[in-house]
Parts: sequence; C-alpha cells; structure tokens
Amino acid sequence: MPQEDILQIKRDKLKSLQEAGKDPFRIVKYDVSHHSKEIKDGFDALEGKEVSVAGRMMFKRVMGKASFCNISDLEGKLQIYAARDNLGEEPYADFKKLYDVGDIIGVKGIVFRTKAGEISVEAREITLLSKALQPLPEKFHGLTDTDMRYRQRYLDLIMNDKVKDTFVKRSKIISCIRHFLDDQGFMEVETPILVENAGGAAARPFVTHYNALDEDRKLRISLELYLKRLIIGGMEKVYEIGRVFRNEGLDTKHNPEFTLMELYQAYTDYHGMMDLTERMYRHVAETVCGTTSLFYGDEESGEGVTIDLGKPFRRLTMVDAIKEETGIDFDSITSDEEAKKLADEKHIEYEKHHKKGDIVNLFFDEFCEDKMIQPTFIMDHPIEISPLTKKKPDDPTKVERFELYINGWEMCNAYSELNDPIDQRERFAAQDALAEAGDEEAQHTDEDFLHAMELGMPPTGGIGYGIDRLCMLLTNEQSIKGVIAFPTLKSL
Repeated sequence: MPQEDILQIKRDKLKSLQEAGKDPFRIVKYDVSHHSKEIKDGFDALEGKEVSVAGRMMFKRVMGKASFCNISDLEGKLQIYAARDNLGEEPYADFKKLYDVGDIIGVKGIVFRTKAGEISVEAREITLLSKALQPLPEKFHGLTDTDMRYRQRYLDLIMNDKVKDTFVKRSKIISCIRHFLDDQGFMEVETPILVENAGGAAARPFVTHYNALDEDRKLRISLELYLKRLIIGGMEKVYEIGRVFRNEGLDTKHNPEFTLMELYQAYTDYHGMMDLTERMYRHVAETVCGTTSLFYGDEESGEGVTIDLGKPFRRLTMVDAIKEETGIDFDSITSDEEAKKLADEKHIEYEKHHKKGDIVNLFFDEFCEDKMIQPTFIMDHPIEISPLTKKKPDDPTKVERFELYINGWEMCNAYSELNDPIDQRERFAAQDALAEAGDEEAQHTDEDFLHAMELGMPPTGGIGYGIDRLCMLLTNEQSIKGVIAFPTLKSL
C-alpha cells in the first residue's frame, strides 16, 4: 500500500475516534501500577491480581472474539490478551478496527499464564493514550540504517531493545560514578560553558558572539582551569560532569560535543589519581555490569577481546612503551634533530616547530596506542605536550602525567598539577608562541588563572575522563555515536 494511503488511514481512524468522543489526545494521565519486568519477575505473587500497565503496541493478532498484542515499556515487552467478553462489544470493536501497531495504550487486567506458558495480562479495560500517525518500520527487518538510527533516535529506541538498554546503562554508569565520588568526599560543582579563554586542552574551540557584551566567547574545550580555581579557593575535592566542545573531526571515538568528567584533589599527586581511577573503574563495572571481566566485540561470532578490570592495572612509562614496541630508547636521544631523524626513518610526519617531546608522542601514537588492550597507565609524558603539569623532580624533560588506555583507547588523562605560577607563565608563553606560529590547538595565557595561582595552589592531583568511551566499553558499543543519544551529524 502506498505510504500516503497508510497515513490517511491512520488519520481517518483518529477522526472516527474523535467524532465518537474518544480523542486519545485529551487524556492527560494514566495510572501505571506495574512495568513488564515487575510482572514477570513477581508472577508468583501477582498471579490472579489486577494490574495496570502502559506502553507502545508492537504486535497485534486479531482472532475473531479474542486477540493478542504485545506492548513495550521501559523494562521490556508484555503480552496482552484481549477478549470481547471481558472488554465489551464496543471497546473490543475499537481495539480491533481503530487501534494500530505503534499506538500507545493503557491496559487494566488480571495477571495470568497462557497455556503456552507466557506470562500475560488478561485485559478488562484498554485505553488508547496516543494515536501513532506514522507507521513503524516493517517488523521483520526493523530499523537497520545506521544514519537513520542516529538521526531519528526516538525511532531507534522504539525498534531496538539493545539501544534502550544502552541508554539505561549509560544513566546507571553516570549515577554510579557520582555515588562513588560522593563516598570519597568529592563535591560536584558547575563551571562556565561560554568562556573568554578556552584552555586546559590541545584543541580548537568553537567561537560564538555574545551580543549583550559585544564580545566573542568560546565554548569550553575542558573543565580544568575553573575547577583549579576552586581548589585554590579551598574546595579540596571537586568534580564536574559536563559537555565540552572541540572543533575537530568525527569518527568512531570522537564527537565534537562530548561528555567529560574532570576531578581535582588537593594534597595528592598522579599516583593518587591512578589509585582512585583503578578503584572507580572496577567499582563501576561490578555495579553496572555485575562483573569486572568485559567482552568487547561481536557477540554473535565471539570475535573480540575480554578485558579484565579485576587485575591490577599495568603501569608503564611512555618511553618504555615505545622501547617495547620499536626498540628505540628516547632517553638516549639528546637533541630535537636526532628525534626528527628517527621520525623520518619511520615515515612519521611532524610539524616544523615540533621538538623531541612532540616526536616521542607521535611515536607512541603510531606504534603503541592500539596495542594497549588490557588496562595500562602510560606515565611520564614529555613536557612539550603537557603545559599544565608538574615536572618530574629527577627529570625536568618529563612531567608527572598519565593516560589510561583500555582496548587501544585513551580513557583518561591525569596530572600532578603544576602549581608554580612562575613556571606556569613560562609554559603559557611557550603556548602563545606556538599559536603565533600557526598552531590552532595551542593554549593562550590566562591572566586571571595566573593571578589565582599566585595566591597559592596546594599540591594537587587532577584527571579528566571521557565518559562516552567508558560507556562504549561497558555497553559493548562499537561507535561513540551509539552511546550519545543525539550525536553530531552533517545536515541533510
């Protein structure tokens, strides 16, 4: 049947209901006593009892004086048995002729088990709560077009149970993180999204204009500098979970608008951040997934990897990681020219302004990152790529920083935070010079932040977590778009 005919039939059915004084859109509430899972799990206590349920009708089979349908609610699906003798002749006729798959209905009835053994509700009353004026995708093939799934997430949630489970689990993950940090004595705070100086990370910001002030503003690329201001103000343990915005490409692990969590703790260092991170990841996996052993890959074929969050996470310096994979020991390289020569030999592209530390980072990205499948803390990064981090006392060319890698992904980035305002000003000046040379991801001097640091900042450990990637790992999603309800897409 042509699409326009299907749409017209649905509107004609709605008109018939409205003319009979049964307009579903005039109903303002419906009292739900139970959800599908509650009824199935609690069947022994509920058998023979009256319940009221509501959901979207996903299947309907009419058989004369009796019919069956399935409704889908937040927790799953439930079979409804609708008989003329229980409902009455007119309500049953409406159900047969005017109610469609896709409609949202409320059902009052008795819990029972069919002869086939399926837990069901024998309807005594069915109320149409909303009429679907668009048809759902054909049931046997469902909604499989990936682009359409992301553009019409509401339809994706209706048609694909796993998608609904993913976003329920995402909510639980974030709630679990909050409870864990609250129990550790952290305070959740909020910081500005529109900022004058988008610092705290190497990324290009989005720029907008503030009409009331007639000034340009940037969308934040990090939460760091404002959270550190709070540490300076005496709030010893703070964290924020919020959106940040980076004007960069899109792929399976990157979305320009994503969820970042940053936390800062006074009087600790990056070793303290490692310990906290390991405990938190283990706790969240146990609480949300029921296990610290996670399979990531194709569940049907079994192709993938099992990631063990229960074992102690490996701790490895960046230089040692590169040495393991390439045999090259950058600790023995003494000049930028030597480092660039090695990059040329390995066909690694670099910028003219890059120094030895930048080359080390490029080597790690090229040869090591995707090898880090089991949880591994990569530590002691070059100072050139870490403008906000405290130097290692025994090696000022490196900083007290780590990144956690799992499944070849960077999951978080942490520092023993730089609290020397003189050193910080010098680092900002070096970043300003890079910006002048054309580096669009370089940071800029933030005078207010420097003023705050000059009041005195305690030794502090800080860390930033990619919440979306953690959700990918714990829900076995293959793309970041699968865990962001409404990902960034090019306009049609």
